[in-house]
Amino acid sequence: MDETRHEPSDLGSTPLPGDVVGLLEGLTTTRAIRRYTDEPVPPEALRAMLFAASRAPSGSNRQPFRFVVLTDGPRAREAKRLIAGAMQEGWEAKRKADGYDRGTGADALSPKARMARTMEHFAQHFEEVPVLIFPCLVRYREPFEGEGASIFPACQNLLLAARALGFGGVFTGWQGSVDAELRSILAIPDEVVISGTITIGRPEGHHGTVRRRPLSELVYGEAWEQPVAWAVDPPGTRYTSAGPPKATSGA
Repeated sequence: MDETRHEPSDLGSTPLPGDVVGLLEGLTTTRAIRRYTDEPVPPEALRAMLFAASRAPSGSNRQPFRFVVLTDGPRAREAKRLIAGAMQEGWEAKRKADGYDRGTGADALSPKARMARTMEHFAQHFEEVPVLIFPCLVRYREPFEGEGASIFPACQNLLLAARALGFGGVFTGWQGSVDAELRSILAIPDEVVISGTITIGRPEGHHGTVRRRPLSELVYGEAWEQPVAWAVDPPGTRYTSAGPPKATSGA
């Protein structure tokens, strides 16, 4: 990424910064980043991320997405405080309900235990995240099950752009339990949906290859659970067993 700093007033005549990764590499290495350094995210990087988000597709190209971006002002601090409290309470309940301290979670080296530590750190340090973004959906008709298709692609574009510039982020939904308080602080109208919470910052660690289930378990041909010959993973693919059991029929 070009490290030259620009004043916000200069950005209208400043091209987007160069990527640090190619598209396919970015797609396969954009991990959920929950640990950040205290380095601020410069305006030119935020501009690039939000510009990429604004290029996402939406139903009938209505572009009903809006983004409320908070950094270090008084409203940002209050919003971070609210979500930090909600997350700490919610994570503690999820930790118990999902048995993060039982089974393989008792092994400190297991993926389950590592995830628990990451989530615990994220919850305890949420107020320190450099950037907090609320993706919002401006409804223009009654709610329907597919309306997320007009905002979630924009959120993924934003996260991919962050990866392309050497930053990282994660999409969460912890804002739900403090929705009313956030609306009051940020003056968000009732007809607008706060669709999630995105945190952005410079990774404390590093990006790496995303682990998922084998492609053959996720891609079917012609009918449900029918294998596809070409659905094979490239060399060096790493896997996870996370997610619902493979066999779901008859459940």
